Amino acid sequence: MSVSLMVQACGLGAALVALSVIDLRRQVLPDALTFPLLVFGLFVAMTYQPDEVADRLLAVCLGWLGFAMLSAWYRRRRGVEGLGAGDARLLAAAGAWVGPMGLPWVVLLAALGGIAAVAVMRRRQGWETDRRLPFGPFLSAALFAVWLWMSSAPT
Repeated sequence: MSVSLMVQACGLGAALVALSVIDLRRQVLPDALTFPLLVFGLFVAMTYQPDEVADRLLAVCLGWLGFAMLSAWYRRRRGVEGLGAGDARLLAAAGAWVGPMGLPWVVLLAALGGIAAVAVMRRRQGWETDRRLPFGPFLSAALFAVWLWMSSAPT
């Protein structure tokens, strides 16, 4: 692993850990961390993969729009908040890091992680269906896993 890749991994990992802790404690993903994460992802793309910047910008838009639309649909259908705006912004930041090809993997792994966590908690603690579960930690873990996988893949 190159030094620049280690610096990227440390920056991304630290931001994702901070976001996860905040989301677990307060159920919010602050813009003060999600926006710089998005900018840093685009900066990394411009520096090391300039031919992918347009794709990364597309992924930013797709990530935000996809979750924003899903959130609006769920709110209209169920009358309660399902995904917060911070989740959409974190997925937009994920798009800056993994591009459009990695974004579906982030969503899939995060969803599977959330489902597994609820299944375990339900079995152990009698999890009630109306309890809220912060999705940020699952998005964060999935983003980091997909980014690591994509960064280590031969080009």
